[in-house]
Amino acid sequence: MTTTPAQVQPGAFLTLHYRLSGPAGDAISTFEGKPATLTLGSGQLSPALEACLMGLEEGTQTSFDLPAGAAFGERSATMQQWLDAKELRAMGEPGEEYAVGDVVHFPTPDGAGQFAGVVLATREADGKLQAVQFDFNHPLAGQPVRFDVHVIGVL
Repeated sequence: MTTTPAQVQPGAFLTLHYRLSGPAGDAISTFEGKPATLTLGSGQLSPALEACLMGLEEGTQTSFDLPAGAAFGERSATMQQWLDAKELRAMGEPGEEYAVGDVVHFPTPDGAGQFAGVVLATREADGKLQAVQFDFNHPLAGQPVRFDVHVIGVL
C-alpha cells in the first residue's frame, strides 16, 4: 500500500527550509542551518508566502517569484520614525551607539517577541545623541521577492 505525501493545508505545522531574496540577494535563508518550524496562519510568514505553500506536498522543492509589494507590502513613509534618545535609554539601551545601517531589535508591546528597525539617521547636539531615525519597514517591502522553499515535513 502506498501512501501519498502530506499536503500543506491551513493550520498545518511545517518543517521547511526557505530563502527570501530581493534584487540585492538573500535577505533571509534557513538553507545553511536548521530548518524552520512554523504553523500556517500564526503570522510567522506573510499571507502571500503562506498562499504559495498551500497544497505543496511533503518533500517538494520549488521557487515562487512574487511581484514588488506582494510579499511584504509597499514601503511606507509612516514606518520611518524618529525615536528620542530618552525613549531608547528607557527601553534598556543606555549608552548604545547607533550607525546608519545598523539593525536594532525592539521588544513587542506584549514583551513576547521582537521587531527590528534599521537606523536611517542620527541627530546630535553638543556631542550627545538626541534622536535616531529608524525604518521599521520589512527589508523586502516594496520589492519583488523570490521565495525558494523545501517542504521537509507536514503535520
